[in-house]
Amino acid sequence: MKNYGELQKLLFSIDGRGYSAYKEIKGEYDFGKYILSIDHVQADPFAPPSKCRIIISRKEANFPDELLDTKDKIIASSDFLTRAFSDSIYRFNKGERGTGKSGLLTIDRCGQEMLERTSVLINKNHIEVRFKIGLPANGRRVLGKAANHIFSDILPQIVEDGVLYKNIDQKTMKKQVDLILDQEYIRRQLDKKGLIAFIANGSVLPRESGISDRPLLKGAIPFKSPDSFEIEFLLPNHGLIKGMGIPRGITLIVGGGYHGKSTLLKALEMGVYNHISGDGREFVITRKDAVKIRAEDGRSVEKVNISPFINNLPNNKDTVKFSTDNASGSTSQATNVMEALEAGTKLLLIDEDTSATNFMIRDGRMQKLVSKDKEPITPFIDKVRPLYKEYEVSTILIVGGSGDYFDVADQVIMMDEYVPKDVTVTAKNIANTVGYEREKAEENNFGSITSRVPLKSAFIKSGKEGRIKPKGHYTILYGRSAIDLSSLEQLTDESQTNCIAAMIDFLGKRVFDDNISISEAADKLFKQIENSGLDSISPYTGHPGNLALPRKHELCGAINRYRELRIKA
Repeated sequence: MKNYGELQKLLFSIDGRGYSAYKEIKGEYDFGKYILSIDHVQADPFAPPSKCRIIISRKEANFPDELLDTKDKIIASSDFLTRAFSDSIYRFNKGERGTGKSGLLTIDRCGQEMLERTSVLINKNHIEVRFKIGLPANGRRVLGKAANHIFSDILPQIVEDGVLYKNIDQKTMKKQVDLILDQEYIRRQLDKKGLIAFIANGSVLPRESGISDRPLLKGAIPFKSPDSFEIEFLLPNHGLIKGMGIPRGITLIVGGGYHGKSTLLKALEMGVYNHISGDGREFVITRKDAVKIRAEDGRSVEKVNISPFINNLPNNKDTVKFSTDNASGSTSQATNVMEALEAGTKLLLIDEDTSATNFMIRDGRMQKLVSKDKEPITPFIDKVRPLYKEYEVSTILIVGGSGDYFDVADQVIMMDEYVPKDVTVTAKNIANTVGYEREKAEENNFGSITSRVPLKSAFIKSGKEGRIKPKGHYTILYGRSAIDLSSLEQLTDESQTNCIAAMIDFLGKRVFDDNISISEAADKLFKQIENSGLDSISPYTGHPGNLALPRKHELCGAINRYRELRIKA
């Protein structure tokens, strides 16, 4: 292994040469307190920045073992160190300006959630920080002295400030570790208490704006549970906490427009993740397998069993193995429900505003005008109760205009100027009023949930056709096919999209075999990650620094939206 002095000599020797000369610096260098590994050198100043790692021993970093002795603690600590390293970059790197990305120093960006990431790896022996450097250039000529300034002067300051325990904000780090432990404690207790979600009193649910996930600081009304739904938890670190527990079953969220219905549901959607302190939703905790369902006009569907909802199509088209390149609102929503069930969800989240009306409801008057034998769609209102009884799948549903749902609901919560109220009794009384009845479906069962097996041939491609590349937050390019993820509303981080791309590539090459189902393959992959780490699925040796773990449901959702997906007959 070379030392930092040899790196300096190399940089001085290539100063002024063509940019490709930077490839000579690839390798590991001993800086005393840490090792610098230059894993990949960019091809030119305009290409994605070069990939580097700081490798420092646990002894040198000197973090207390009690902050790093469980997986949850490591996730919280890695998240904290990623943010600390990013803050240190901002403080110390004023930018060695030049051509293209010259002088750029970056690490994976963290949002409001604490996710399992590859930006900072913590194991029993050392800590790795994965980051990128834009190697300085003048035109396409090496600026060796400027690069040396980054490696010899700026980077050591960043490491000292953002990686060593003695210099970080120790109280805040401890607070973050304690927070994730409390969040996971509540999540484990949900099922034991017969709950699907919990919202703590005092939570701030509204966001800063439609394009910001930060909390609204001015004018936000803190959440307060109705007395009838209020429960308490005694947390290991926070102590006693009270809030609204949502029981299993069918829950309606009602209320006038702009009274906070969608805000509440959005908080529950994101409650599948743990949030950082100050987010306002720290103790909004939802089952990890909750899936947001919406209509998705135009999506592709490949051999999905939508027969619980759609049957007897006029052209006798098969709905047990339904396929289309351009789904309607109702067929897409039926598909999204069945795919979520296939992936194993026990909680559906639905907003009337983003649903297909004919999928959700057929009122009494429409039933009288259009007979059942002329309507192939069995609406969700007739299936939500059997779904719970047969498969124990709960539903939280925002309803603004469909009072018929009162009849099938277990509990009804009304948002009144952002204040939740228990109106279950009132809603049930209205439902039992003569003249409000609709004809119930003759069938009382939900129907079957199928497990589909993908054909490996759909994922085996050569050359450019086999390349899979994320493009921003909501698109993955797989050869010439674009996978649109914009309707996967719980996909919260661009690095999750990066990870999904790597996951699909891994599944296609190593797991799919014409016999394993999509759900089983996903489970196998997540087991691999649990045993060997997120690094193990990355195609990038040494530096998979921009991955964040998605949920199984977003991975399966991406596979199902791959237009070249083929399912075994």
